[in-house]
Amino acid sequence: MKISVIGAGNVGSTTALMLAQQRLGEIWEVDIVEGMPEGKALDMAEAGPIARFESHLFGTQKFDDIAGSDVIVVTAGLPRKPGMTRMDLLTKNAEIVGSAAAKVAKLAPNAIIVVVTNPLDVMTYVAWKASGFPKQRVVGMAGVLDSTRFRYFVASELGVSVEDTQAMVLGGHGDSMVPLPRYTTVTGIPITQLLPADSVKKLVDRTRTGGTEIVNLLKTGSAYFAPAASIAVMVESIVLDKKRLLPASAYLQGEFALQDVFIGVPVVLGRAGVERIVELELNTEEKDALAKSAADVKAGIKDWEGITRRVATK
Repeated sequence: MKISVIGAGNVGSTTALMLAQQRLGEIWEVDIVEGMPEGKALDMAEAGPIARFESHLFGTQKFDDIAGSDVIVVTAGLPRKPGMTRMDLLTKNAEIVGSAAAKVAKLAPNAIIVVVTNPLDVMTYVAWKASGFPKQRVVGMAGVLDSTRFRYFVASELGVSVEDTQAMVLGGHGDSMVPLPRYTTVTGIPITQLLPADSVKKLVDRTRTGGTEIVNLLKTGSAYFAPAASIAVMVESIVLDKKRLLPASAYLQGEFALQDVFIGVPVVLGRAGVERIVELELNTEEKDALAKSAADVKAGIKDWEGITRRVATK
């Protein structure tokens, strides 16, 4: 397999290293900064003899080098800074993601695109439109990261192993995401039976602001270790056709009573991309929260479409 990571910043380079450590194939890092992708790829490759992975890591500034890739991971874009929301990044990052997706369509027409750039769900929609790919072959990394954070918070609160903790987070990758305590468990036991309601609410609220918490602590950047690990899980499921059931941003056409929007839902992820969307039974409160989250994403899509029209008429 050939896997290309567009963007060699903290998220992209950490992702490349994790993919190499999992021996998933030939890994290419692409970035416009002179020497950076080459230098990082060489540095990681030189860790191979100790970390026990073969040196199939390459860095390049030539976009043409992604030709024939099986999986494309798009991490390129501006990172969030303190005080910024994901939507603040919309205009610039849409230009970057749209341009990259259009090139991917020409150079790697059979690839599956995994979008990471924020605002995540809107950028996944942008990549889908710009590439012209079938909806199954464009997916956003959102719920995997959000549910991973939820799992960590739950395990820490209960003093149990993270391995025994599972979580489900739906909705857009932002403040209106929808953590589902009823579907969040420790060895099959819902956390609603293990924790009082006020503790569950605190964990839900912390999950919603998990990315912001790290941005505020770092002050000069955003999270990259947990996002990279989440990307690696998704790419592994695609490359090895594992058909993992994971929450990810997928295009909906009636599922969960939502239309024409990319948003986080449970999907079966395999070699064909999003092979199936799994509809959970939601109560009224959960349905309303998911609808609100979808409305927020649609507002971002509408903003992008408005920007696109204004640029086209100039």
